[in-house]
Amino acid sequence: MNSEILIIGAGVAGLYTALKLSPRPVTVITARPLGKGGASIWAQGGLAAAVGENDTPNLHFADTMQAGVGLVDPEAASILVDGGKRVVEDLINYGVQFDRDEDGNLVLGREAAHCRDRIVHATGDQAGAAIMEALIRAARAANHITILERIVVEDLLTDDNGVVGGALIYDVEAGERAAFDAGETVLATGGLGGLYAVTTNPTPAQGHGLAFAARAGAVIRDPEFVQFHPTALNVGVDPAPLATEALRGAGATLVNKDGRAFMSDYDKNGDLAPRDVVARAVEAEIKEKRGAFLDAREAVGAKFPESFPTVFAACQSAGIDPRTALMPVAPAAHYHMGGVMTGLDGKSSVEGLWAVGEVASSGVHGANRLASNSLLEAIVFGGRIADQLREKEITAPDEPGAPADRMDLPSKPADAEAIKTLREAMSAGCALIRSQDALLDVIDVIHELNEHPSMTSGLKSALVTAELIAQGALMREESRGGHYRSDFPETEEDAFHTEICATDAYDEEDGDE
Repeated sequence: MNSEILIIGAGVAGLYTALKLSPRPVTVITARPLGKGGASIWAQGGLAAAVGENDTPNLHFADTMQAGVGLVDPEAASILVDGGKRVVEDLINYGVQFDRDEDGNLVLGREAAHCRDRIVHATGDQAGAAIMEALIRAARAANHITILERIVVEDLLTDDNGVVGGALIYDVEAGERAAFDAGETVLATGGLGGLYAVTTNPTPAQGHGLAFAARAGAVIRDPEFVQFHPTALNVGVDPAPLATEALRGAGATLVNKDGRAFMSDYDKNGDLAPRDVVARAVEAEIKEKRGAFLDAREAVGAKFPESFPTVFAACQSAGIDPRTALMPVAPAAHYHMGGVMTGLDGKSSVEGLWAVGEVASSGVHGANRLASNSLLEAIVFGGRIADQLREKEITAPDEPGAPADRMDLPSKPADAEAIKTLREAMSAGCALIRSQDALLDVIDVIHELNEHPSMTSGLKSALVTAELIAQGALMREESRGGHYRSDFPETEEDAFHTEICATDAYDEEDGDE
């Protein structure tokens, strides 16, 4: 199989990039049926865009820069916020039905660390699903897009010069492994929350795309910055249902088991403090045996089923009526701010490879993503990649080859017990609160699992990405944004990026660069 342009992943980032490549032919491959299993469809909060009368891109820019704690690229952030209005208009043209008031104006919500109401919603808390539905419909109707479902990517193909030329794939239905040759390859593989025992992501989201890029020699930037959402429903479900930040934007408050609102004890912005602050506050209340609950009884009350249908359904499944009862919450791995380092055009450090969406480090999130900037980033930078590739003269690399070690491994997901061990280790030592000793313990577990007798292609990739996160966290001897070291609690005056260039050394037990 072959294509001039191959996009790996069919979430918002992958599908939007494919659509904008028109009329250039492109192939999109996805491990699951289109629209199933990915995190895009689960996005509740909405899309941040400065479209309100009292809002401007400059204000959105300032909020993005402040949230990122010194590590946001100003030029990337400017591109992001300037694209907000155009993105909303484009999605409306694709058929996305954003929520509107009686006069037909967009209903805008407020989320943490935003100075204005600028979150565009769809059916309350179903923005991701609404956007995905529209993009899937458009992609299926587009003559220039070929969609291949149930195709699992195991690694990238590279030639002798290190140029990426497609992917090693496994066709689930045919039960066959094959090479998929491509002139240009776009990673849109999403996040890695499934590496943690408590996550709001689909559990198969284990950062495989990051591992593919690392093994191909791409620079991985700031892998230690994992964002933990402070209000996952703590009801014993894996993955943990998300209680969207928009609830607090609508006036819901975090309280302990005594009903006392506690966020003012931790930050002057209270319940709308940046996510990293709120997550650590919730964690602290739980560790002190005071518990943490979200109280939306007064702020939302009877409007809950219509305003937040996804959260309401999750509560109902757990036997909770959020109109009259408190919702137990806990932090959960939610979003990866680091990733494959790209330029402003989405190009990685490796020839032939591009990255977009959560797998990429485009420079807009820094150490702490501003709420609801993720969908905006995927669309803005997906469009920029398409603009580059649409006009590019594409030639196939010289006979790219499949990695030999991948060919020797079963084409299967990670062994259930092995991935359980990894997820528990990551949550214990590489989550909200980290230290040198805890991180070294995690790395020891990773190295032990690298010798697992039931090694599979999926487990190998999960282990590579887990070690990237842990090694990055070990290297960053400070606390900043989503990364907190109990042994280095202060933030360095000079902000710096962690950059790791990992090749096949990561397949060796003692390899760390």
